[in-house]
Amino acid sequence: MPPSITILGLGSGGEDQLTLGTLKVLERSIHRYVRTAYHPAVADLQRRSITFEAFDAIYEQSDSFEQVYEAITGALILAAKKNPDENIVYAVPGHPMVAERTVQLLRQRTPEEGIAVTLLGGESFLDQSFTRLGFDPIEGFQLLDAGDLMREHLRPRLHTVIGQVYDAFTASEVKLTLMSVYPDDHPVTVGQALGVPGLENIQQVPLHELDRLDAYGNLTLVYIPASTDDQLRRRSFERLHEIVSVLRSPNGCPWDQEQTHQSIRKNFIEETFEAIEAIDLDDPDSMKEEFGDVILQVLLHSQMEEETGAFDVYDVLAELNDKLIFRHPHVFGGENARDAEEALKNWEQMKAEEKKRKGVPERQSILDGIPKDLPSLPRAHKVQKKAAGVGFDWPDLEGVFDKIEEELKELRHAVAHEDQERQQDELGDLLFAVVNASRFLKADPEEALAGTNRKFAKRFRYIEEQLRINGRTFEQTDLSEMEFWWQEAKKLPIAP
Repeated sequence: MPPSITILGLGSGGEDQLTLGTLKVLERSIHRYVRTAYHPAVADLQRRSITFEAFDAIYEQSDSFEQVYEAITGALILAAKKNPDENIVYAVPGHPMVAERTVQLLRQRTPEEGIAVTLLGGESFLDQSFTRLGFDPIEGFQLLDAGDLMREHLRPRLHTVIGQVYDAFTASEVKLTLMSVYPDDHPVTVGQALGVPGLENIQQVPLHELDRLDAYGNLTLVYIPASTDDQLRRRSFERLHEIVSVLRSPNGCPWDQEQTHQSIRKNFIEETFEAIEAIDLDDPDSMKEEFGDVILQVLLHSQMEEETGAFDVYDVLAELNDKLIFRHPHVFGGENARDAEEALKNWEQMKAEEKKRKGVPERQSILDGIPKDLPSLPRAHKVQKKAAGVGFDWPDLEGVFDKIEEELKELRHAVAHEDQERQQDELGDLLFAVVNASRFLKADPEEALAGTNRKFAKRFRYIEEQLRINGRTFEQTDLSEMEFWWQEAKKLPIAP
């Protein structure tokens, strides 16, 4: 017979919670191990002369719980191999399949080690939670690990039990995560040793006091009842999707119901530029609002397609998630990127590979794929980068400067000959050459011009302010006086 390990659950309390089958296995076993001796059933069983070798010392020797669980798993596999003719019994608190990492590791590794594993259930702390805390899991329920809790896990419409709140530090981490969804004073229930006579303690505290209790331990859990309060979902993407779908529904807003992709196309553009302005102003409050307006546009357009059955916003998210992972092999695929430039090269390569996999026809021109409605300045920048990517480029910045001087000379010539049509052409050539310089300087031309616009506006407003201070208008001043104030304005610090 192959080596074997029987994993059994000790229940969530004393020996009264043990099944008869579990007790029989323990009585006839020789090699008994327990993850932790700090469990009510262990003391009860010792009075029956059923003793265990506990792994508590490993907790003190290790830097993390994962190291503990790895060490316990290794020790049990080694014990099974050393005693192939005798069954190894491994006892864990509660039920073996509820919040037991060592059991997961054993089930993963024993097949390749040729070790047979048998599982015997036990009463989980969840059974006592349903009884002692008084909720029915059929209403919607989730069990979460305190050591791995993230905001994305929290769903206020579900009854939530958070287990393994071992100590005040863990409780503090749980509190901070819960505060990202729930108000600071939201009531939470803390349960200790549920169902264990003499040890059980259940108390309700405001969330902000969760890490200020007298005691914690491996039998401590936190419970938050399910709630239909939509305010608790105000930070969730699902709630936003729900609101937009209501607005577009027959019982929703008449204006939203009437909109089409084309009718709100301009809104998308306007909201994007307002978001860019908030970025340029470095205004966090405005960014928060304007980014939301941009997201709303995405939701509205996606909702229109959801109504036709084409796709929904979750398909948009799935596509984006897949794209980000696929195009970052240096992050998610084990490859490396030495710097931002190499990371960008990876992005472009994977982008091309992605399109090939999707069966997207190859572009007829290197310049294909640049949005036709992109403003001319960033479009020129992209066109030049595409061309430079295949070697059609100036060798250095000096060549670009020579081209700028050439185009400026041609513009002067067109102006001198009052050739208006050619003036516009030559002006465009000059601007195109200047964009080339920005590329060599690794400066975004749109950002550079936006900065100059802000700088000009600030200095011009200074002139207006000086006129107001002196009780005068533009009609009552001249260019030399305005130039004087302009030079004064140039000495002021540049701010958004």
